[in-house]
Amino acid sequence: MQLGMIGLGRMGANMVRRLQKNGHQCVVFDRTPATVQQLAGEGATGSTSLDDFVQKLQKPRAIWLMVPAAVVDASIMDLLPKLESGDILIDGGNSYYIDDIRRAKELKPEGIHYVDVGTSGGVWGLERGYCQMIGGENEVVSISTQFSKRLLRAAATFPALLAVRKPLAQRKKATSTAAPTALATSSKWFTTASNMA
Repeated sequence: MQLGMIGLGRMGANMVRRLQKNGHQCVVFDRTPATVQQLAGEGATGSTSLDDFVQKLQKPRAIWLMVPAAVVDASIMDLLPKLESGDILIDGGNSYYIDDIRRAKELKPEGIHYVDVGTSGGVWGLERGYCQMIGGENEVVSISTQFSKRLLRAAATFPALLAVRKPLAQRKKATSTAAPTALATSSKWFTTASNMA
């Protein structure tokens, strides 16, 4: 599968490397051209602008934002005129979940699917895998999970946990059986976990 990644800091760049090791094709963009060039040298498809980035993605596009929470809204506004109905935006940063709910509602009339995927793992994620908590529409969460499984899968000594959104009615039961380390404070959205190791 193909994924576009915007934001190639230490986590974003290593997530691209991990995805590529597991067979995904990545198109990358960052405001620092040297970072794009480095990943292009490692097999990613580099882009020189947002227009170039969007044009290199297959439709429907899946775009992962790995940028600071403070610039997510601005990044979406820059991207929105270039996107089409059916495209998917994934926020992998540390946004407040209330902001994610608002963004999903704002993007829905445009036909843009929004998925929030809280990601942790730091610089060690490249080797150990990442813990991720996914919230969004069921049909697009299943697409995002394909990328997440590749990011999560790790050696047996580092079991990886994936927290997936469940209906609120299942919250109490799921929370009682889920691994607590996999849950976010926004347990309304992320309430169950499965071992992916």
